[in-house]
Amino acid sequence: MTTTTLLRPETSLADLATQLPGAIRVFHRHHLDFCCGGHVSLGSACAERKLDVGSVTAELRDESARSSEPLPADTLAVPELVAHILERFHAKHREDLPQLVAMARKVEKVHAERADCPRGLAAFLAFLSDELESHMQKEEQVLFPMILSGRGRMAAMPVQVMELEHKEHGANLERLRKLTNDHTAPSDACATWTGLYLGLAELERELMQHIHLENNVLFPRALRA
Repeated sequence: MTTTTLLRPETSLADLATQLPGAIRVFHRHHLDFCCGGHVSLGSACAERKLDVGSVTAELRDESARSSEPLPADTLAVPELVAHILERFHAKHREDLPQLVAMARKVEKVHAERADCPRGLAAFLAFLSDELESHMQKEEQVLFPMILSGRGRMAAMPVQVMELEHKEHGANLERLRKLTNDHTAPSDACATWTGLYLGLAELERELMQHIHLENNVLFPRALRA
């Protein structure tokens, strides 16, 4: 499909994220949910967030024209895509989340007297970390082995469970945004506070891309195999 054909209001966010280099950057910029909400059309998503679809389309065209990044969805076979998800996302979430939890605890302890202290953030991050770990283990121990053994067509039920949990992860990301004022630290925030919010913004980008690759690329391929 050509860029001109893709860049229409009726094209789904998932198709754009999968087939158009640079599209994910634009979606993050405008908080458009291309993972759990990937089935929604560009036009509908823009209308819901009160964005001008023409302006967003122009941004997508510009990002695509100057982007040289490969699209894993187009370049990787299913076994390679599973390996990519494990290395690029599962391993990174496990590395990043404990550090973010520790930073949040420090911020809440040091700045407990401030009215803008993100109270409850550390506890919520620990909860998110536990939920994500449980989810990843289910994929690693049940779903991915089924897919890699050629039994993808038998995986409809595990896939439905994972997609439901993906929606819960999306809701958790929204909750994080509310707790952190859209990941915007106060102007006089210390280095730990600022770094924490930068890390949370990166976590959101990583987790959304992770969910997108599974919901919109890996799972459909596996179920057709």
